[in-house]
Amino acid sequence: MTEIHELSAVQLREALHAGELSARQATDHFLGRIETDNPRLGAFITVTADQARKDAAAADRIHALRSRNGGALAPLHGMPLAFKDLTDVAGVVTTHGSAALERKPALTDGALPAVLRTAGVISLGKTQVPEFGLTAYSENRIAPPSRNPYALSRGSGGSSGGSAAAVAAGLVPFAPGSDGGGSVRIPAAACGLVGLKPGRGLVPAGESSGDPAQLVVAGPLARTADDAALLLDALVPGPDGHSPDAPGPAAASYLELAAREPRRLRIGVSLDSPWQTIFPFTPDPEALDALADGVARLESAGHETSEAAIRYDNRYPDAFTTAWTAGVGSARIAPQREALLTPLTRTFRRRAQQRSASKLNESLGFLRQFQRDTIAQYAGWDLILTPALAQTPRPVGWFTGAAHGGDYWPAAEWAGDADGDYRKQCEYAPWSSMVNVCGLPAISIPVHWTGGAPGCGLPMGIQLIGPMGSEALLLQVAAQLGF
Repeated sequence: MTEIHELSAVQLREALHAGELSARQATDHFLGRIETDNPRLGAFITVTADQARKDAAAADRIHALRSRNGGALAPLHGMPLAFKDLTDVAGVVTTHGSAALERKPALTDGALPAVLRTAGVISLGKTQVPEFGLTAYSENRIAPPSRNPYALSRGSGGSSGGSAAAVAAGLVPFAPGSDGGGSVRIPAAACGLVGLKPGRGLVPAGESSGDPAQLVVAGPLARTADDAALLLDALVPGPDGHSPDAPGPAAASYLELAAREPRRLRIGVSLDSPWQTIFPFTPDPEALDALADGVARLESAGHETSEAAIRYDNRYPDAFTTAWTAGVGSARIAPQREALLTPLTRTFRRRAQQRSASKLNESLGFLRQFQRDTIAQYAGWDLILTPALAQTPRPVGWFTGAAHGGDYWPAAEWAGDADGDYRKQCEYAPWSSMVNVCGLPAISIPVHWTGGAPGCGLPMGIQLIGPMGSEALLLQVAAQLGF
């Protein structure tokens, strides 16, 4: 008999709508898995079991009422999920992964939970994040690090690492993440998931205050393209989450579009990165293996691939870092609590506060020009293909130089080399952040496993970058490749 967590999100949604499963059954099942598996995974910071059960009971009452009297259920009626702990959920503390903030429950839902509650979801809690979502790994000083379900000594990526670990381990059927520099695609690749970063403006950004370059967008983490499409439908504003660019007299949902075959595509393959001039790097053999697998799969599906030589302006690293860290410079932190920040956060906060407004404006102006120049180069192909990561998922503590000696990372165990930490992140995920600067959609697809078969060894993925409005096309290609 199929266990509830073995159902795809689409199958679970159908079972809940049909009354084959109650919301309480689904909620209790996933809460049970969290209770059993989270102590070793560190995927959740906070579990809101009591409130989840109340919400599930209310959802079941709505289902019974609609069954008697008619009427449509919400599109994600009774679906359990979790929110990363950077976004406010009413009545729950938002830690932002930081020991420097006071623990006060949020008064209201943020934009993302508000949209998804309207769609019918049931929140099971808040997932692990790096401090203020700044890093490509989900480790902080307040809770156990988020670990990779396929190798517990490895991390699950960041900043949506807790959510990715939860989905990959079957603690939730899918989850929304947010992506300001790769924070959906990096953990998706590390955990063997499909991770979609929508284009700028399609989905409410949620926790994007302090984001002057408009880098952050919310997107789905899921086990399949169909599951990602189902969640994207709920995330997109509109009566049914329909794709605004679908052909025909009536807009089609992303789930409907994902089932269609994509047209034959010209795909440019590139290892070029805007970070390589300041941080020269060599991709791991496993990253190149994943890229080769991706090329082979795409060509077998009928697409044309060719080398794409992309030229990036070498001023990019400084400008991106200036924009990326502007928010932490303005974060409200009591002076007496700043010592509780991690070395990387403290360093970038100090530098952001020392920068002039003109320096920030200059960087933002450069990034707008970088966006125009890069999109013009990408326009020679329908999609751009890169590895998702340049290295295999990194060991827990690898970026910070910390030796994990307990349930969380005590202050004394964090190394102080913020610049070394940042360099490692840029070498780990060198093809992510420029997509946010350009505001383009991109998807991570888990095409390769280091052990030779799905679930064997470590997952490695590819990234496909599309033009504005290509979310449905990216989902179609992922589904066509078998994901």
